[in-house]
Amino acid sequence: MKTKWWQTAVIYQVYPRSFQDSDGDGVGDLKGIIERLGYLERLGITAIWLSPVYQSPNDDNGYDISDYQAIMTEFGTMDDMDELIKQAKVRNIKIIMDLVVNHTSDEHKWFIESSKSKDNPYRDYYIWRDPVNGGVPNSLGSIFSGSAWQYDEASGQYFLHLFSKRQPDLNWENEKVRQEVWNMMNFWLDKGVGGFRMDVIDLVGKIPDQEITGNGPKLHEYLQDMHRETFGKHDVLTVGETWGATPEIAKLYSDPKRNELSMVFQFEHVSLDQQEGREKWDLKPLPVSELKNILSKWQTALGDEGWNSLFWNNHDLPRIVSRWGNDSTYHTESAKMFAILLHLMKGTPYIYQGEEIGMTNYPVSDISEINDIESVNMYHERLANGYKKEDILASINVKGRDNARTPMQWDDTENAGFTTGTPWLHVNPNSSDINVAANLNNPNSIFFCYQQLIRLRKENPIVVWGDFELVTDVPEQVFMYLRRYEGQTWVVVANFGEEMVSLELPSLGQSDDVIISNYERSSVNFNQLDLNPYEAFAVKI
Repeated sequence: MKTKWWQTAVIYQVYPRSFQDSDGDGVGDLKGIIERLGYLERLGITAIWLSPVYQSPNDDNGYDISDYQAIMTEFGTMDDMDELIKQAKVRNIKIIMDLVVNHTSDEHKWFIESSKSKDNPYRDYYIWRDPVNGGVPNSLGSIFSGSAWQYDEASGQYFLHLFSKRQPDLNWENEKVRQEVWNMMNFWLDKGVGGFRMDVIDLVGKIPDQEITGNGPKLHEYLQDMHRETFGKHDVLTVGETWGATPEIAKLYSDPKRNELSMVFQFEHVSLDQQEGREKWDLKPLPVSELKNILSKWQTALGDEGWNSLFWNNHDLPRIVSRWGNDSTYHTESAKMFAILLHLMKGTPYIYQGEEIGMTNYPVSDISEINDIESVNMYHERLANGYKKEDILASINVKGRDNARTPMQWDDTENAGFTTGTPWLHVNPNSSDINVAANLNNPNSIFFCYQQLIRLRKENPIVVWGDFELVTDVPEQVFMYLRRYEGQTWVVVANFGEEMVSLELPSLGQSDDVIISNYERSSVNFNQLDLNPYEAFAVKI
C-alpha cells in the first residue's frame, strides 16, 4: 500500500467556539486559532480538524449550516479563514474541514425555497412525506429525542430531521443535491484544505420509507462518486463519522482499492459504559476486558484493507480522564496512561483540544447551566417520563457534550486566558491548576508526554506499521500489547485502574530500554512486575 501522509500524522481537533477568543466577545474565533498555532506547532501535530465554522444560526453549535461557503460571523470572515490555512501551512499544519452534508440548517436558502410549495424546484432537495393516518409517516426517531418528522402547516406534509427539527435532512437520492455537495467540496479543496472529517456520513444513504438510516444500499456508490468528483484528485485526508461501522463495513469505506475514504471513526468502544439496549445516558461500569477485545479487534481486523483512527475524545464525548480514569488522586497518571496506551497503537491518533493538558469534565447542578441541545432535550423528555432530576443530571454530568466544550484552559488568569469578556460556556474552575502554562512549566507534565508520543510516531516506523498482538494472560485490568516490525519488538503495558497489580511473564525477561513511562522507571523485569495505579510504559525487548 502506497504510503500516505495521513498514515504517519497526528490530528488535533479544534472546537473553535471554545479554543481562543481574540476579540473579547466570549466566543472563540479564527483569529484566536491563528494566535495559538505556535503552541500546536510545539506540540508537534500534523493537522487541525476544525469543527464547523460555516455560517449557521447555531441551533446545534455549528452543525446546522445555513451557508457552506461563508464563515459564521462570530468566528470571523473568509479572509480570516484563508489566513488560517496560510499560517498553518507555514508551520506544516494542514486544515481538515468538518463536512456536514447529511442535513443543513432550516435557514439554508435551499430549505427556505423547499418550504415555499410542493412544486418549488428545491422541494426535492429535502425529504417530504404525506401524513399517514393523520400522523407522522412512520416511527423514525430523532437522535435528539422525539419523532424525526416535523409537520409543516403550510403544505400539509412532514419533513425528515434525524437530529434537531432545525436540521432538515438532505435528499441524497436527488442528483442535484449531490452535485451541489461536490461543488461545495471543490470550493474548499481549491482553497487548499487538507481534507474533510465527514459528520454522520453513514446516514446519507438512508431510505426513510423503509426506516433505514445507517449504511443504506447506495451509501458506498455515493462515496465513490464523491471521491471521483472531489477529493480523489487531491492528496488529502478523509475520515467518516460512522457510528454503526463494524470492521467489515470499515473496510468498504477505507480499502484504498475502493476509492472511498481514508479511514472512519468507529465507536464500538465508546458505548461500553452504556447499558445493553438502552440509551447512552443509562450508565454501567466500564468492562476493561471488553475494551481490550474491541480495540484489539480493530487493530488486527482491517489488515491492509483499511486504516484505523485512534481516539478517546471529541466534541461529542466526555473527557476520558474523568470518564474512565481518575481526575483527582491520579489525574496526571491516568491522563498519561490513556495517551500512552492509544498513541502507540496502529492508526492515526486524534487529540481533542485540552486532552493534552488533562482537561476534565465540569459537573453542573441545574439544567440552566447546560447549553447542549441533546442534553437539554433529554432532560425534559426524561423529566416528563418520571425520572428524578438528580438522576438525569448525574447522567448528563457523566456523558453530556458540554463536558468537552468548556473553554480551553490556557493559564490561571480569569476565564483561563480564553477570553477577556464573558465566556459563552462556563470555564472549569480547575483551570487555576490545569492549564497550558502550568503544563509548559513542568517537564513531567501531560503535555510533554503527548509531545514525546508524537515524536515517537514520527521517528519510529514500528509505531505506524508494526503488527499488533494483544497479550491475554494478564489480569483483567492490565491492557498489554506487543508491536513488531522488522525484527524489533515493543511491549506496551497499562494498568487500567487504581489498584496495584502484579505480573509474571518470564518469557519477556527484563528490559533496560524504557521508551516512555508515566512513572520513574529505568528498567522493567517481567519475571516479577508490580504495576502502580494507572501506570503505563513502553519498552523494547
